[in-house]
Amino acid sequence: MIWATAPVPGQTQGGFRFGSVNETSLGLWEEERPVLVYNHGVIRRPGVAEHLARSTYVHPLYGLDGEVLTDDFPSDHLHHRGLFWAWPHVRIGEAHYDLWLLRGIRQQFERWIRREATKEGARLEVENGWYVGADKVVAEEVRFHVHPARGDARAVDVAFTWTVRKGPLTLQGAEGKSYGGLTLRFAPGTNTTITIPAGRISDDLPMTHLPWADLTRLWEATRQTSGAAIFVAPDHPDYPPQWLLRHYGVLCLGWPGVQAATFAEGQTIRARYRIWIHRGAVSADRLRRAYEEYCRELSVSR
Repeated sequence: MIWATAPVPGQTQGGFRFGSVNETSLGLWEEERPVLVYNHGVIRRPGVAEHLARSTYVHPLYGLDGEVLTDDFPSDHLHHRGLFWAWPHVRIGEAHYDLWLLRGIRQQFERWIRREATKEGARLEVENGWYVGADKVVAEEVRFHVHPARGDARAVDVAFTWTVRKGPLTLQGAEGKSYGGLTLRFAPGTNTTITIPAGRISDDLPMTHLPWADLTRLWEATRQTSGAAIFVAPDHPDYPPQWLLRHYGVLCLGWPGVQAATFAEGQTIRARYRIWIHRGAVSADRLRRAYEEYCRELSVSR
């Protein structure tokens, strides 16, 4: 478990609170329960190639009982990093970069837009940039709205805005797999189940169009069963997007998927999601109801 070393502005007594974990990471708690850590500074791992240093992602993401749901620098995919968003094919004009494998382009924290914690929830809003050398090619804003735990579940809403600073910008997922976009890499565990609207699946799925998917497992570190789903807002580009789902422990959005999408300089891309964290195993029907509730909340908030 990660504990804060100092409070930061924008927190209240009781309810949620932010705290500085260290010079690179900001933690969020609800009362004494850890919720997540946002890594705004550059994170390195001894013995790992320097080009795999990363920033601007969430890890750890915690379950309701303090279990760590995410992994960082896993030995099978060292570039995976908790809850992150990246593409294997990023083209700026004719130049090709790989934000997924962190080759030639990087995400960099720039400033806090909003940092507010109350009894009713927490909001963290961040401005980042995608950089090629010293050149900022994409302006990125990330907005987290963390809801209080309710019964056996918690909702974490995530909204992205990407504005092309140097274009045209072309994004594309991995060939034959589609991954590229919001990704949730899970911590080690067993008894893994992946559930989609059609029910539990036994095989991995590439290039599959879905509005949501869930992964649940028995966590190696705590011997607890819990999981998390990614819900996609109905106003998402090309809804429902493609996915890559792997039982080793990853849910990968695949937007725009295997077909490239190009955006002009000055164009803005928007995408919204909910990370729905739950205690224990859940049925497809329960997930469907939670997703419908998310859609109703989006409709009311317009």
